[in-house]
Formats: sequence, structure tokens, C-alpha cells
Amino acid sequence: MSENRVVITGMGTVNPLGYGSKNLFHALKLNKSAIQKMPLWNEYEGLRSLVAAPCKIEREKEIPRKQRRSMSPMSIMAVQAAEEALLDAGLALNDIQDGKCGCVSGSTMGSAKVINEAYELVLPEKDFTKLTSMMFFKCMAHSVSANLAQYFSLSGVVMATSAACASSLQAIGTGYDLIRSGRQNIMICGGSEEIHPTVTGIFDLLYATSVNYNDTPNLTPKPFDIKRDGLVCGEGAGILILENMESAKKRGADIYAEIVGYNTAGSGQHVSQSNTTAMVRCMRDALNDAGISSDMINYVNAHATGTVQGDAAEAQAIAEVFGNNVPVSSLKGYFGHTLGASGAIELIATLMMLKANILIPGRNLDTPAEECSMVKHIQEITEKANMNYIIKNGFAFGGVNASLICSAKI
Repeated sequence: MSENRVVITGMGTVNPLGYGSKNLFHALKLNKSAIQKMPLWNEYEGLRSLVAAPCKIEREKEIPRKQRRSMSPMSIMAVQAAEEALLDAGLALNDIQDGKCGCVSGSTMGSAKVINEAYELVLPEKDFTKLTSMMFFKCMAHSVSANLAQYFSLSGVVMATSAACASSLQAIGTGYDLIRSGRQNIMICGGSEEIHPTVTGIFDLLYATSVNYNDTPNLTPKPFDIKRDGLVCGEGAGILILENMESAKKRGADIYAEIVGYNTAGSGQHVSQSNTTAMVRCMRDALNDAGISSDMINYVNAHATGTVQGDAAEAQAIAEVFGNNVPVSSLKGYFGHTLGASGAIELIATLMMLKANILIPGRNLDTPAEECSMVKHIQEITEKANMNYIIKNGFAFGGVNASLICSAKI
């Protein structure tokens, strides 16, 4: 039995650079930074990193209160991104409510903001009567998927992926598997995340955050750069519409790209340290799934977050698989590390590059570090890039790795 081919027909995003895929791409071309100093974070004693990439949420009251009351900001952003993606794909509600459309969405956890509020309410007097039932629905790990499914009345497969930075890439890969196996025809896939000082604080405890640019936030993060000093947390949502190619073509849908390969695998080595060998295996297995050789890849959208160890391990892995002739860039210098949403938001930007035949360079990459210099870094906008196959990486704490390959050749 042959597998169904899977294409991407719609994209939507709420991100630190603004609303919408086109606005995101426009801001990237203008080399804009969304990183800001967070003055209120000074009240957290011991928090060294005071920068982040927040989103300005707009028009949230357009979501009916009955549904909005179970949504934290991360679910609101996901719903808004999904509405854009469905409109972009030309799909109406009656096209997705037949049981053959599902949803897979990822996040690191439930709402960090609401989780923190819940503990602050309960702990002083250990009084659970101060909590509301809706707080639970905002805190649960599958909050985004559940709220998306309820909002759009989806009766197909509903799943949540929670694997830190690999979450939304795993969500897209899972949607790809569900459609190519014939279980679903359409999937709403992606991820969403919120920033909060406690989230940055967790990475701060691991010495993984940027701490040297609190007064010059536009200069950080610096993926692959010699002066990189850690990641900057961001927030936002990215949603993509995946479809069975046959049905997408039948209804005359515009197609961004075909998903041709995917792999996710663990390293089994260390809970926080990146593992080059595992990254190499993940990318090679994705290539095997796609049935293509490494020399057919025209661009690598790196996971690179700006951490000293992680960037070096990924650069070495990319060099081992692709050598030094394939263009590589990370987009986190523009809008930070959106954690569970990063794979989806960055894939959207990459597909916009693919459509425009333009490569966006890494921001704040002034001098590639020696330990990252074995790959072909993009340091200025490259037009007429002649791209066909791209690979998007997502490498997470816990040794969870994911790689997705798309093709513009349909």
C-alpha cells in the first residue's frame, strides 16, 4: 500500500515581530530585532538574564468569552494563528469538522503565567478555594491542542507533543505521519509558548541564558557567533495546515511545499547536553525517510539558540552530514527562542524563504566562532538561492531531536 503524499497549504503565526506570516518575513528581511529588556523582571532576585522577546496580543476579545475563559495567552495566540492558517489554506469550518481533520500542537508545558499565579494563590495558606476550575485548563500540558480542538469543533485525532524545543516540530511530523498513513486528510499542526521570568529562570539556573546584553538587547542572542553567551526566551505561536496532496490539488489549493521526510529520536546520553552523534543520526534518518541524499539539501534552518555548547554540537553535526557547501542560518537572533513554538514559527519563515527564493542570514552573527566555523554560514541576504529541498532542525533538552525535510518541487 502506497503512502499518501503530504503538503502544506496554509500557515499562520503570532510572533514577537508581529502578526502573520507575511509580516514575519518582511521583518526578517528588514533585519528587525524583537528582543527587549524586561524591567519588571528585576524583582526576581538571582535572575541574571533580563531580556526576552514578548508578543503583543491583539483582538483577543474577538474570541467568544465562553471559549476564551479556558485559554491562557498561549492558546489565544494559537487560535489566532490557526485562523490565519485556515484562511490562507482556503478552508472553511465545514471542511474540517468531518472527523478527518485533527490537531497536533506542542508546548513545553501549560501556561507558565497561570501556573505561577496558581502557586502564589495556593501556597501562602494552602487554600485551594482560591483557585478556579478554568485555571486547570490553562495549566494542563495539552492546553493548546485542547483549546484548538474545542474552538474549531474538531473530532479527528487530537494530540499534544511536549518535548521542549522540539515540541512543534514533532507536532508537524506527527501530523505528517497521520496523513501519509491515511488516518487523517487534514491536520492543524504547530505549537505555542508563553514567556515568563520563571521560564527564563529555569534556563538561567542551567547557565544557558544570555546575561551580557541586558542593556543592549538588540545584540543578543548570537547563534554561532564567537561572542554568543546564551539563549533569549521568546513567545508566540506557529500553525501550519497539512493536507493529503491529492485532495489539496482536487480543491485547487495553493501549495507551499511537500513534506518528504521526518525523523525524531533521542540521544540517550545526557539530560541537558547536546549530542552531535544523535543529531547526525536524526538528520540522516530524515534524509533516508525522504529518499534523498545529503547533497540534494539546499538550505539548513538550524536550531542554534546561541548557547556555547549547543551551537558547537549542531555545527559539527551539520558539517558531518552536509559538509561546508550547504547554506546554514538560525533565525533566533531576530525573535529569540520561542521554545515549544520555535520549530513551527521558524519553519513558516523558512517556507516563506523557499517561496521567495531568498535566504535570510543569522542576525548578530558577526564573527563565527572557530568551533562553529565548519559550516557555510549565511551572513547577508542571498537572493535567487535556487532552493528545492530544505531541512529544519529542532534539538531539545532531554536529548530529544527532530528534523523535517520539505521540497518546493511538487
